[in-house]
Amino acid sequence: MKFLLVAINAKYIHSNPAIYSLRAYAGEVLQKHIELAEYTINQHMQHILADIYKRKPDAIGFSCYIWNWRVVQELIGELHKLLPDTDIWLGGPEVTYDAPEILEAYPSLKGIMVGEGEETFRELLKCYVNQEKLVVPGLCLHTGYTPARDLLDMNTLPFLYENLEPFTNKIIYYESSRGCPYRCSYCLSSVDKHVRLRDISVVKRELQFFLDNRVKQVKFVDRTFNCNHKHAMEIWQYLCENDNGVTNFHFEISGDILREDEIALLNKLRPGLVQLEIGVQSTNPQTLKAIHRVMNVERLEQIVADIRTGQNVHLHLDLIAGLPFEDYDSFRHSFNRVYKMKPEQLQLGFLKVLKGSPMHQRAEECGICYLDLPPYEVLATNWLSYEEILRLKAIEEMVELYYNSNQFTHTLPLLETVFATPFDMYEKMVQFYEEKGYLINSPARAYRYEILFEFACRWDSEKADMYRELLTYDMYLRENLKSRPAFLAEIVSADKEYIRKVYREEEQERRLLPSYEQYEWKQLSKMTHMEPFHYPVWDVEAIKKCDVLQQRVQYVLFDYAKRNPLNYEASTQIITG
Repeated sequence: MKFLLVAINAKYIHSNPAIYSLRAYAGEVLQKHIELAEYTINQHMQHILADIYKRKPDAIGFSCYIWNWRVVQELIGELHKLLPDTDIWLGGPEVTYDAPEILEAYPSLKGIMVGEGEETFRELLKCYVNQEKLVVPGLCLHTGYTPARDLLDMNTLPFLYENLEPFTNKIIYYESSRGCPYRCSYCLSSVDKHVRLRDISVVKRELQFFLDNRVKQVKFVDRTFNCNHKHAMEIWQYLCENDNGVTNFHFEISGDILREDEIALLNKLRPGLVQLEIGVQSTNPQTLKAIHRVMNVERLEQIVADIRTGQNVHLHLDLIAGLPFEDYDSFRHSFNRVYKMKPEQLQLGFLKVLKGSPMHQRAEECGICYLDLPPYEVLATNWLSYEEILRLKAIEEMVELYYNSNQFTHTLPLLETVFATPFDMYEKMVQFYEEKGYLINSPARAYRYEILFEFACRWDSEKADMYRELLTYDMYLRENLKSRPAFLAEIVSADKEYIRKVYREEEQERRLLPSYEQYEWKQLSKMTHMEPFHYPVWDVEAIKKCDVLQQRVQYVLFDYAKRNPLNYEASTQIITG
């Protein structure tokens, strides 16, 4: 008997911990009957169909989410034609909350595993192997629901990653808890308010496995990682004491409940060891109350500032457009307030009305119009028109290109001073992109510097030379260009000669680049970069106040072998000519 568990991921770098957890929980005896198959939504449906057909399973289980539900629906109908004797089962959040309707729409389905699936799947598989009647709790069948199943003890879940080979070049997902104490109405985690923790000694042992194997990134899927102070502190302390200098750990936290001792510990960590994602969603008090979001925005602002003092933690702050009582002006205010916190990433997302969430039940009341098909994204509300949603989507694209890319970290702070607020700047960028036709034909990464220079000159033409140098600095911080873009100023002969002189001296003294001792000066000049500047472009605050050229040209040496682990910028040395 072969039971095929199928995952269809959003990207190749993603993995699906659900199918691995089902297989591991089934136990050693039953595992020989389980086969796993992972695909992505970018693969052609017929290629997935052909691969499943060739495997000739006796039963198939699909792990269903908003990002793959359309593909799964297509596969259900076609598989029944090709493998009429194969039972097809579904599971996952996308099918848990309207299981009877799905079974009615797809008569060929055998049934749906509702809620947590580990124990349900093990009993189901045992029935298949032993050829027993399917009397299993936690199912929805064409005849109705079977008895509900109790929530699992987290300590009964086996470790998923004894063999890391399937996860090469992929993100590792790990859970140390399930459930969430909060009741945010847009989130499915609000359905399970019972927070269950994995024993801390087990967690430490499993984290050590990742550290020993030097995996690149481990992403905790705990919905609010720091809801239990003791649990969070023990894990962060363990990572601090056992850091391997390579692995990055990502946590979703509630920022405003961070305590002083947690912040102090986070500030001690190696730069790049930890990423924190904080769901702000809105700063409108009426909106926060309507979505049952518990958050003290003033306290969050202070805590984010305290974390930033360490200059070692990557911060990712989220906003959601389309929430109740959040109109365009209110969202503008929320955006500007979060932008001022200066996170490394500002995620501008749009409400998804998930089946089973309280927001789904309140959609009509709030006048929320949304897509009938996944991802069920908001189209309009009582407070936001579709036209305004489209405008926010265009602003989101500008934020992704120019802020979240971390390519313009020195240019943007000066450009922001020209506009009333950062939101206004991105609105004007949208207008500029529309005028130039760039929204339809998205410009290549390197060309975005030239576009931003043109945009800056339109609004602040008196500082054109300053913007040119800022963009030059930002560009060389990121990459050692082989050819010089046309909009950059040419390096004059005297500067070229001075740069050659510095590299020749470095070949003899090894004062600036000691780790390059095996290379001669021409190789050094190709592996690094040196650029003359007339403004203090490396000092964000100084450049805002700068009205005149520096008395002497200063040079910046960019070292690409040493990069900032938070933003990947090259290390720099300033040399006075």
